[in-house]
This record gives sequence, C-alpha cells and structure tokens, in this order.
Amino acid sequence: MLLLGIETSCDETAMAIVSDGITLLSNVIGSQIDEHNRYGGIVPEVASRQHMLSVLPIFHEAMASASIDSKDLDGIAVTMGPGLAGSLLVGVNFAKGLALGLGVPLFGVNHLEGHIYATWLEDQTDPGHMPGFPLVCLLASGGHTELVLMKDHKDYQRLGSTRDDAAGEAFDKAARVLGVGFPGGPQIQRLSGQARWLEPMPRAWLEGSLEFSFSGLKSAFIRRVHALSSGFPAATHSADASEHSSLPQAELAAGFQEAVVDVLVGKTLMAVRQHSAKGVIMGGGVAANSRLRQLMWDKSHVPVFVPQPILCTDNGAMVAAAADFLVSKGLQPSLDFDATPNLRLE
Repeated sequence: MLLLGIETSCDETAMAIVSDGITLLSNVIGSQIDEHNRYGGIVPEVASRQHMLSVLPIFHEAMASASIDSKDLDGIAVTMGPGLAGSLLVGVNFAKGLALGLGVPLFGVNHLEGHIYATWLEDQTDPGHMPGFPLVCLLASGGHTELVLMKDHKDYQRLGSTRDDAAGEAFDKAARVLGVGFPGGPQIQRLSGQARWLEPMPRAWLEGSLEFSFSGLKSAFIRRVHALSSGFPAATHSADASEHSSLPQAELAAGFQEAVVDVLVGKTLMAVRQHSAKGVIMGGGVAANSRLRQLMWDKSHVPVFVPQPILCTDNGAMVAAAADFLVSKGLQPSLDFDATPNLRLE
C-alpha cells in the first residue's frame, strides 16, 4: 500500500510517501526554527499560520521527491492528535480535502503511535527481527514524556508520564537560560560534547513510580547558572546568561543533559524489569539525543530499537508507517474525525 503521511502537530510541516509501511520513498520536513527562534519557543499562532503557507508546497515536494503522481496513492494518513490545535487543524483539513479530491481513503493517526512505528521503517528494523511483545516504549519530546507498555499492535498500557515538564521542554529551557538558541536539545548536546567535567545536577527519581518530573531540575539549573554568573543570590539576576563569558556553559549543559538522560534510562529499564519486556523502543525528538541513545544501549539487557535521528523528530513517514500497520489491526478509513489536541495513546 502506497501512503502519503501528513504531520502538522507542532512546528514542522512534514509529508512523506511510504510503501508497505517500511519503504521510505520521500520524507520532506519543513522546519519553522527561524520563525520561533526569536521567541525562544513555539508560538502556536505563528506555527499554524506557517503551516498554512507551507502545506501545499511540501505536498508537491514530497510527491516529486518520490517520483510518483497523486493518482498512484492508495491512501492518506494524517496526525489527528495530540498537538497544538491550530497546527493539527491545518493538517487534518488539508488531508480531508485531498482525500476527497483524489477519492482515496483517509486514516487518522495518533501522533505518539507514529513515533512508535517509526521504528519499523526500512533501514531501521525489519518487523521480523523484533523480539516480540511486550515492548516498553519511551516517548520523549518537547510536549510528551511517557512510558508505554506495548503488549501487541494497537494494544497499549500507559505506565507513567511526566508530572510537570516534558524532557524536550526542559532542554529548551536550559538552552534559553544559557542563551544558546532554540530548539534546545541539539544545542545542549553540542555544548555537552565540549565539556571538561559535569556540573552536578539533581535527579527527581519519584521512588516507587514510573513517572517523571523535570521542573525541579530546571529550577536547580537556573539557580546554579545565576550563582555562577555573578556570585550573587539567584533571585536578583536575569535568566539570560548569554552575556556572561566566564560561565562554564559546556559543563552546565553536560550536567543538565546527564541528569535528564539518567532518569529517562533508569525509569525505562525499571519498566522493562517490572513487566518482563523483551525490548525497548524509543521515539520522539529527545530520542535523537546521542547520549540518551548510547546510555540506553549500554545499560539495557534487552534489545533497544530507535530510529535514525531524522525519524525521531516529527515527520510524515512515521504517520504513514503507523497507518499501514494498523490497517491490518482494524483501523478503518474515515472522514468523520476532528483534530484532537489532547488525544491519548490507549
């Protein structure tokens, strides 16, 4: 089955053509980094307006890159949630109009499920080589941090999620405090690679649970940056440390990254032990972090499956891959669905 996948849940206008759920024919991602960088984070209204400008050119580019015509499509898959309401609406409405115009079936897909099925895309993991179920899925991005037990295709159990901030949001905040730009994850990783030592940072282990919390780490990081910036009490200083040339940015970034990664890996492997999982799947933008990937591979006693970094961040390929697999599990085409910002993975 040849599917067009459409993803507009946040700030990427992304489309891809995928054959039979695993073969990637094209993967076009329209970034909005320049539009949001000046604000240090995603502005929902700006994101939705940019999607409206980009959606048609991205569609044409995805089709041209795959060297196919629209009449060759067997169906369309689109992210219906979770995500930013305005952004989701642009993608869902474009997909509905396109499906009606081409006379092809339309499938609404859960964004989080897409991150899971990115693992199955060609050159990543042959479905026949998976270790079997259950699998523990770590989904970590700017908007989500949660652990899900995948008992089978389309059979999930949420094990734990963040009580406050998502891991990606925490990275963004740390980068903003250091004054090194947006998005924060790549900047923190880049700086960490230059560190001579790790600045000690706390971890919120929330003993006895599989939940996460990063708000305390963010507060501790801000206080430490302020203290190192000028030697005066944290409450009297601005959060922007970019002007302080003597600040050990790399060491602070490395300490922050290690604190986030340590908890993500520790909680994931705790879930593996508790549920006798046969493997780990990682997805979401934070899963592109090289330190997270390496530490998970090093510490896990079960196989770890993680897409290449470009397929960890939001993309249309994962949406098409998820739809293709889930059709065999009863996913029905429909035009009767809406954008659902708070959609859960159940």
